Amino acid sequence: MHGMMYGHSDTRDNPSRHRSYRRHTSSENNRQSFYRRFVTFLRETWSGIKMGIGSEFDDLDGHSARYTPEALDTLCQITKFNRRELQLMYRGFKQECPTGMVKEDTFKGIYAQFFPKGSETSQYAHYVFNSFDQDHTGSITFTDFVMGLSVLARGSLQEKLRWTFNLYDINGDGYITKDEMCRIVAAVYDLMGKAVEPLTDDLTTRERAEQVFQKLDLNKDGIVTFDEFLDSCTQDENITKSMSVFNTTL
Repeated sequence: MHGMMYGHSDTRDNPSRHRSYRRHTSSENNRQSFYRRFVTFLRETWSGIKMGIGSEFDDLDGHSARYTPEALDTLCQITKFNRRELQLMYRGFKQECPTGMVKEDTFKGIYAQFFPKGSETSQYAHYVFNSFDQDHTGSITFTDFVMGLSVLARGSLQEKLRWTFNLYDINGDGYITKDEMCRIVAAVYDLMGKAVEPLTDDLTTRERAEQVFQKLDLNKDGIVTFDEFLDSCTQDENITKSMSVFNTTL
């Protein structure tokens, strides 16, 4: 999701670049660490895995489940999950959120558990929460959650990039501005803390955001449309590879 935020150093014919190789390698490892934590968060938070109830989902067609079999069938149609997976996720969701809805503060608390102690996760968790809370109700329902997770876990590259674009498009107006890019980049570096190391080539957060934005703003009109975002990302092998990490089986 964030491959575009980390620089890629070319050491060929440039001795001054060689000493940045280890930093680049560390950046690659840290980016993968970020992805693994994010995917683990999505997979485990409401899948029931971390609560050890993976073998207890067979009773979810009974009266104990608020979602009726018809509702599960509907979710099977609008997501890429099967009935068994949805039952498992719903059981875990209810364990974490008995009311059937997740408020932002609760979401942030859960999210923070999957990143290094001392990391500033609140702002990035806020953006992720808003991406799941499409109707901006202030709560994430089970339907909201599985629809978003379906895209990230089983969606096409274009669907995943659309979800990511919506994450970056903070105000939801259909465009990414330079200010929005700067806020997202800052949130990512806050999230990973010192694990990211000083910004590549000692760039500031705003300078890194500027680099990313200029790469995406193909027609240089000061905003990034989804078509520009899609064109730029699909031509970047590092970004397309990073998206594949979300492919997962529950």
